[in-house]
Amino acid sequence: MKLGWIKRINVMKVVLYALSYMHHDFSPPIVHPDRSSKNILLHLDNEVHISGLWHCQASKTHPTSIKSNGAVYGVPKEDNFLTRTLWERIQKEIKEEEAMATLTVPTTVPSVSEDCEQLRKAFSGWGTNEGLIIDILGHRNAEQRNLIRKTYAETYGEDLLKALDKELSNDFERLVLLWALDPAERDALLANEATKRWTSSNQVLMEIACTRSANQLLHARQAYHARYKKSLEEDVAHHTTGDFRKLLLPLVSSYRYEGEEVNMTLAKTEAKLLHEKISDKAYSDDDVIRVLATRSKAQINATLNHYKNEYGNDINKDLKADPKDEFLALLRSTVKCLVYPEKYFEKVLRLAINRRGTDEGALTRVVCTRAEVDLKIIADEYQRRNSVPLTRAIVKDTHGDYEKLLLVLAGHVEN
Repeated sequence: MKLGWIKRINVMKVVLYALSYMHHDFSPPIVHPDRSSKNILLHLDNEVHISGLWHCQASKTHPTSIKSNGAVYGVPKEDNFLTRTLWERIQKEIKEEEAMATLTVPTTVPSVSEDCEQLRKAFSGWGTNEGLIIDILGHRNAEQRNLIRKTYAETYGEDLLKALDKELSNDFERLVLLWALDPAERDALLANEATKRWTSSNQVLMEIACTRSANQLLHARQAYHARYKKSLEEDVAHHTTGDFRKLLLPLVSSYRYEGEEVNMTLAKTEAKLLHEKISDKAYSDDDVIRVLATRSKAQINATLNHYKNEYGNDINKDLKADPKDEFLALLRSTVKCLVYPEKYFEKVLRLAINRRGTDEGALTRVVCTRAEVDLKIIADEYQRRNSVPLTRAIVKDTHGDYEKLLLVLAGHVEN
């Protein structure tokens, strides 16, 4: 059976979801003893199977193969809940990602070699074919773009990013280059820029730390090591000061638990603690920062719900004692990013588009980093808040190829 690169990626996704679920989310955990390719089976009907699955020490089941449609071979029917739950979770997460993302990828995608050949043609001759670049890169997901970069370098002996840099300019160049990067590389670049240009009103470091998953933030830190030969943490510590350093350093260093479990007793205790500290104007107290920087997002949500129910105000309202205090503004944005990220990003877009003179840096950053994640939800929030579709606002404030690619990434469909 001939496998295209899209099918290979889909196979890898199913396998990774399966192994992650068995190891991290199933109790007791199931650890595969041999994760080599010989145990990844693909049937003629394109169903993925993981073979060679033997139980861990605490497990009472002996599954021998997991099938991608939720069936198990070699185990009693009552044990099928393992893979049925797994498959349901995989499908749920894929549907949730698709429902929230605005990126559109064609059902049938050309081979990676064809994409590279077309991009090469876009750079050839007089002028650059920007439309062809948009048509290709604007409709490929992160895995596909990474493969294009790798294959382009192998085929033409040139880094695709350098080729793009030579051919493009201004806001369109910035948008294309950021979009072409792997998400972790992109976050590393944005974080590095934020440290070098850091001011007390710059919230990009907090945004990256609080809106990425634990693994995404970890990968961003690893990409930072590889790209800059030092750690993100040391740059944050070096370039920030005072209360800002006290908050930002643990935020970028965090690796939060991502389960849905919530300790309501702890939520009640820490809601009281937060209220006491805020009432005393001890906004940078160690305990305030500890809660925001280490607790899971589910636990923080429970704590802040209890805060509002018990004390009558949303915590961000109590953090508005001095609207001009930039540390309080950072604290409020931290809370918003952890609990309602779509509201945070809507505000960033609103300020970027609606003020005199568009803030292309913020607009580019949000569209680039959220198009594959939750830009659809952000756009819905933008329309709810401003009574104007996000794509219409983009058309009003931008132009040219920059506008065209923004609209493609925002999911705009020409009538």
